[in-house]
Amino acid sequence: MLLHAIDAPADAVSGADATTVVLLHGMMGSSESWWRVIPRLTARGYRVLALDLPGHGLSPRDPDLTIEQAAASVVETVQKLASRHPVAAIGHSYGASVLAAAAGELRPEVAVYVDASLRLVGGHDRARLAAQYDDDRHARSSAESLRASRPYYSDTDAAVEARAASRFDPATMASVSCGADHVWLPDAGSIVVRADPSTWVSDADAERFERHGIDVRSISGAAHTVWYSHFDEFLASVPELFG
Repeated sequence: MLLHAIDAPADAVSGADATTVVLLHGMMGSSESWWRVIPRLTARGYRVLALDLPGHGLSPRDPDLTIEQAAASVVETVQKLASRHPVAAIGHSYGASVLAAAAGELRPEVAVYVDASLRLVGGHDRARLAAQYDDDRHARSSAESLRASRPYYSDTDAAVEARAASRFDPATMASVSCGADHVWLPDAGSIVVRADPSTWVSDADAERFERHGIDVRSISGAAHTVWYSHFDEFLASVPELFG
């Protein structure tokens, strides 16, 4: 399955010389969720591919999707669009899990996992979970409601996330959580950026990552989508990409 992508060229760097950075959003987000991050990367000479994951944004839907199929779609899309370029990648929350599942084939030079425990709990009831996601989708489809519940959102943040929620397909995402449990452990040298405190990455998770040689970097007071609440701190937490 080929995925929809925002393909942003590097500033003042020829396509043959630009390193590609892949961005994978969280659940109920979209490629537009990275709207503030993309120009910071292109200004540093990176080409950026921000993908809509299956069932999100303008990408295809699949009511039988698995996490493995989502990862394969990411690999297929990146290889089609940027097969000649080395790849760095950032994944947030659910997108971080997809990145972890895809990393073996994607082989990013720099892999950044944002506020994700890299665990997927399976065994859910498909119809019940789809109904829950549908309720969540409707609740997030109003920019005004998002601004009220997330005061750190700018008007553009709220508009982007409301549009993403309106395009989200509950059946596709529910299918991912109906199979087996999954736990991923990225390669040593990978980076985990987490909010501190985080409801997603516990201290035990952080210790598990660090024991395996993964660099855990915390941003105090950040929200789950850390670059929305603490943009400058997020950029500073990954100098490998943002300087």
